Amino acid sequence: SSDASAEYLGELRRMMDENGVRYQLAELGRVDLGGGGTIAYIMARYGMNVIDNGVAVMSMHAPWEVTSKADIYEMKKGYDVFLRNA
Repeated sequence: SSDASAEYLGELRRMMDENGVRYQLAELGRVDLGGGGTIAYIMARYGMNVIDNGVAVMSMHAPWEVTSKADIYEMKKGYDVFLRNA
């Protein structure tokens, strides 16, 4: 499994909320397998709390992908908050 603990996810949400970072949570892929198609499951095998995060993309891996500049800005803010507080 590549699920992070509820405590870890709660700490991440607290950091984002306290710093005014807007975010949304979602499940992706086959949630019973974990990892969402990324390498997160490999790190989780070693007991790490792992989450997949990133900007929502419409038509990912298509010739034309669409993202929101606002989402990209909030993601950058979120990364900054995480790196300052982790």
